[in-house]
Amino acid sequence: MHICMIAPEQFTVPGDGSVEICIWNIARRLTKRHKVTIVSRRAAGLPDTDELEQVQFIRLPSGTPSRYRSSVLTFLEASEPFDLIQIDNRPRLAAAVKRQYPGTPVMIFLHSLTFVPQEPGIARCLALADAVTANSSSLEQRLIRRFPRIRSKLRVVPLGADLSRFTPASAQEKARLRTLHGLGPGFTVLFVGRVIPRKGVPVLLRAMHRLNRHMPARLLIAGKGKPPYLRQLRALARRLGVQVSFLGNIPHEDIHSMYQAADCFICPSQQHEAFGLVNVEAMASGLPVIASSNGGIREIIDSGRNGYLVKQYRNPAAFASRMLQIGRNPDLAARIGLQGRSDALQMYEWQHTAELLENIYLKLVPSR
Repeated sequence: MHICMIAPEQFTVPGDGSVEICIWNIARRLTKRHKVTIVSRRAAGLPDTDELEQVQFIRLPSGTPSRYRSSVLTFLEASEPFDLIQIDNRPRLAAAVKRQYPGTPVMIFLHSLTFVPQEPGIARCLALADAVTANSSSLEQRLIRRFPRIRSKLRVVPLGADLSRFTPASAQEKARLRTLHGLGPGFTVLFVGRVIPRKGVPVLLRAMHRLNRHMPARLLIAGKGKPPYLRQLRALARRLGVQVSFLGNIPHEDIHSMYQAADCFICPSQQHEAFGLVNVEAMASGLPVIASSNGGIREIIDSGRNGYLVKQYRNPAAFASRMLQIGRNPDLAARIGLQGRSDALQMYEWQHTAELLENIYLKLVPSR
């Protein structure tokens, strides 16, 4: 098959966000048996056409959804026919493509609820797709509640991690990485993700303040945020006396070293998380994970076995008590981390994600 994977209008692939990570990692594995073209937005410093690991990249003018839609439709008209077109997170774009190419199977891969508000227009767009894929059962159930008529089109395909890169570090390697990042000894807590209000960083800062009453600890925050919000968080950390480093955006190709340098990973999301890719990366790295009990995170973490789920995730004390438990019990931390790594190896390899998608593709594409 020749598969076209179309990214949302504001992302360039490869990239550092979960959607771009997903598209790239699936595509590079599909090329073992298929021809794959990734379409994304044009970006300074990157060529408009490129090839990497046998994946063809097309980067188009964007800026607004309508301009990108026009660019995508113009590209599709000029290109050789595709056997299947996958569009991530943009039902309106998928509908426009399907209307122009009614004979080509079009699949929508949804990563969150953000771009599928419960509106008649979105319902019509989803109805036009030949299949709709969700990255978790939690997201699937919410989509069914919003759009019951697409139930028969819905499939669940969990995401994965590069298990050859996200690996537990030896004691010697961890010490080297701590020195490299200027950390030194002491309990180190890691947060990875966009620094936006719904990700719960204020709850984490207050949890660290409580943890510090019992043991010294530092917090690493890896992710980008808007300057005014970051200033608020820094001010809060100063008032609480929390030792925190705001590392900014770290390229995904380098982020594994941060997991390997840390002692514990926290995901304090305050709203529904469809999947929570960072939790899988942390598990694969052998880190004990403490995460909010919501959305698809509950499908990844088996609380008390491969991590801990926090039901009262708006309460800093709930996170602090679990962090203290991990910080004071190295044997427990090691056991939880090893189980997380084992579960990641069994369930969250990108190759498995690619194979599940391939099975959907094969059912949609007429036999040739």
